[in-house]
Amino acid sequence: MRRLILSVLMAFIGLTSAQAAIKGEEVEYKAGNTVHKGYLVYDDAVTGKRPGVLVVHEWWGHNEHARHSARKLAEAGYVALALDMYGDGKRADHPDQAGKFAGEVGKNLPLMKSRFGAGMKLLRKQAQVDGKRVAAIGYCFGGSVVLQMAREGENLRGVASFHGGLATEHPAKRGRIKARVLVLNGADDPMVPAEQIVAFKKEMESAKADYKFVSYPGAKHSFTNPDADANGAKFNLPLAYNAKADQESWAELQSFLKDVFK
Repeated sequence: MRRLILSVLMAFIGLTSAQAAIKGEEVEYKAGNTVHKGYLVYDDAVTGKRPGVLVVHEWWGHNEHARHSARKLAEAGYVALALDMYGDGKRADHPDQAGKFAGEVGKNLPLMKSRFGAGMKLLRKQAQVDGKRVAAIGYCFGGSVVLQMAREGENLRGVASFHGGLATEHPAKRGRIKARVLVLNGADDPMVPAEQIVAFKKEMESAKADYKFVSYPGAKHSFTNPDADANGAKFNLPLAYNAKADQESWAELQSFLKDVFK
């Protein structure tokens, strides 16, 4: 009995120690004259350098959804940085405000590149990160951002877009995309119409990009965010969380990251 109690106690101590190994840090960095507030997460029980993953938030801004994804990435063995694309950690509490914030960045490609690049530079210089192995994921607005950065030829191993917009005013040029591309789309998302999907696939094929497009039946916009149902009801928007699509898309991402970081 004494041995059993001791083994249970040691297992509990081991479990809590492993949980405590995930470390999250508030970080500040600058792009031009703007201060950005990000969230860096890693497993401090792991030694040596490992791949880094940037996480770009939804149009609501740098919120708990992005941070939660960063923590899950750290648990999977990566160093993750949840970016702040709006500056000063701004968050929107209404779609009109979110649209304004997202539009200021989305319609200004040099600004988008500057802010994304500043976060990428910060991640690459972390002592735990193998700077040659960096990828980026994004949600909604953030999905559009990482796809655009791939189109611009950013030096990334891969980019993954979760329920992100696919349209662009700056399509990829042939041979310019260096990153592998993964798009995780809700089949019932009215914000990403069929013609946008057709145009995106045609663009990727013309650019000779290495891409994969996965569509989840029944999934609507923001299907990875548990707060989507409440926001959809509050603002009369076609948003809905889909647990099955959330789990399957995360598994798809894990397989993708393992492959691109080989």
